[in-house]
Amino acid sequence: MAPEVTDNRTDKIHPCYQIDKVSNTLIHTRSAICVFLNIFLGSLSVVTVGGNLLVIISIIYFKQLHTPTNYLILSLAVADLLMGVVVFPLTIEFSETICLHHTDLFCKMQGSFGISLSISSILTLCCISIDRYYAVCQPLIYRTKINDNVVVTMILVTWGMSVIIGLFFITAEIDRENCGETCFFEIVIVNIISMIFMFGLPMIIMLCIYLKIFLVAQRQARSIHNTTKSGAAISKTERKATKTLAIVMGIYLVCWFPFFLCSSIYFFSHFNPPLPLVEFLNWLALSNSTFNPFIYAFFYTWFRSAFRMIISGKIILGDFTNSKLF
Repeated sequence: MAPEVTDNRTDKIHPCYQIDKVSNTLIHTRSAICVFLNIFLGSLSVVTVGGNLLVIISIIYFKQLHTPTNYLILSLAVADLLMGVVVFPLTIEFSETICLHHTDLFCKMQGSFGISLSISSILTLCCISIDRYYAVCQPLIYRTKINDNVVVTMILVTWGMSVIIGLFFITAEIDRENCGETCFFEIVIVNIISMIFMFGLPMIIMLCIYLKIFLVAQRQARSIHNTTKSGAAISKTERKATKTLAIVMGIYLVCWFPFFLCSSIYFFSHFNPPLPLVEFLNWLALSNSTFNPFIYAFFYTWFRSAFRMIISGKIILGDFTNSKLF
């Protein structure tokens, strides 16, 4: 059954829908722009899945990439992969426009999965920033503070918190339908928790950590002549890794900040932004999952080598797990 339009935001809607003036319902259209949009978004989903799958296979297969930092990158890639597999298709089918007028279970699932995976991504980025802090600022105790057991604990806590908040979100949405306005407090709590854990607090933590890393790296650069060549090479490698992962964090902020800014304005002022803008910002945020594999490939020669071996099918022809990646 087509959803009946009860919201007053009907002047501009998703290009794949139109309003039937007789029945006042949303009707799915097959216009040229709709077909193009679905092809583009579907292609974005395929690229996201393919790119993150390459990262996952690379880290699992090649022993050279079995490091604590890369295990965190693996966790991030899994979250981005699930974004491409689950959230992207659901968002294509159940857009902001259709979910605004039709409270389907899949709309709630889309929101729940999106929130869980987004929180997992941002908390993983926080863990990565902590890893980089010890690698650059406390190199002598790095291997004792950041080891496989510590990283596994970080990953489990990150995913556990993400799942709990996602379930809390979908439960609150279902309860709101049953209790109406009396659940306003629960909805407020859900929105506040989402904003805090998905953007506000992680952003502050990461910015503070990377600022500290930057200051320490600058101090190391000034005193680099007092170190051995080996020590200088290690320091340079760590700084490059920190720079790359800081770029990953920066891309995350660029993609998600407009979405959360728009959501915050709506939540606190009840100003309804234009639906096309909401649709665009939503997809801009989701597209963050597409960028990370390209960042790794651009900055890391070993990831490029691993990607080439996987894409060419070379790893199927023999055992290359101990290959030296350059």
